[in-house]
Amino acid sequence: MAASDNNDKKVTPALRISQLDALELNKALEQLVWSQFTRCFHGFKPGLLARFEPEVKAFLWLFLWRFTIYSKNATVGQTILNIQYKNDLSQKQNYQTLSKHQKLWYLICTVGGRWLEERCYDLFSNRPLESFRKTKYFINLVVGLLKLCELLNFLVFLRKGKFATLTERILGIRSVFCQPQSIRQIGFEYMNRELLWHGFAEFLIFLLPLINMQKLKLTLSSWSLAVAGCSNKESSLAAGSKECCLCGEWPTMPHTIGCSHVFCYYCLKSNYLVDMYFTCPKCGMEVHDLQPLKYRIEMKEMYT
Repeated sequence: MAASDNNDKKVTPALRISQLDALELNKALEQLVWSQFTRCFHGFKPGLLARFEPEVKAFLWLFLWRFTIYSKNATVGQTILNIQYKNDLSQKQNYQTLSKHQKLWYLICTVGGRWLEERCYDLFSNRPLESFRKTKYFINLVVGLLKLCELLNFLVFLRKGKFATLTERILGIRSVFCQPQSIRQIGFEYMNRELLWHGFAEFLIFLLPLINMQKLKLTLSSWSLAVAGCSNKESSLAAGSKECCLCGEWPTMPHTIGCSHVFCYYCLKSNYLVDMYFTCPKCGMEVHDLQPLKYRIEMKEMYT
């Protein structure tokens, strides 16, 4: 009864973008399955699966084929997108499931073809005999022709929207929607928000490298600190020479730039090399000349 109901369903051709999305989902699933499977052997000897990798992959794809194409007439990606394979060789307009021969040939063309390509490359990659070289050349020629046919099939698919892969065209299986597609209600609020956020992020990526963060930091610190005028320059030097205006530590090789503030030589030189318009972070005076501090500081001032 269920089979007769499926055969009575009307066919709605799948969109090109839906078929391509299904193929990408299938590739992502295969990569995920293979990565999870190889993770189980991380504790074993390295290279344990390398020798039998084509056979192991073929077994995994056979397992996927058994519970997707063979039982549901659809791959995992197609199931997510509400798509199924239809027997396009049938002359009936209603939905027709795939025959067993089509399912088996699909297995041979997909799983068997990839296994044969990988295994033949391993068999004939290091063979010195002339006969093996000719066989390898013939295999490479056949693979190249198949790739060319796949390219031509893809161009035809873009034009007509049928048979996204060469295997589908050869076997006469077509992707259709399982149920009629309703009108999609698209909410543009989320899309607009994403577009604005991505545009703002790209603007920041462009703008941030152009900003001198060190100079900006020093400018903000100079604004936050109140500048006290000193009548006696020597006394202000003696009071301010206990710490560097940049690092806040005891000044190493103390230098000045002409104002009453003291800097470590390395702090001052590194900032001046980065920014030739470097100014004092406390008073805003520009650098005219790096002068060593001549005012002698007694060591006892460190402890006062």
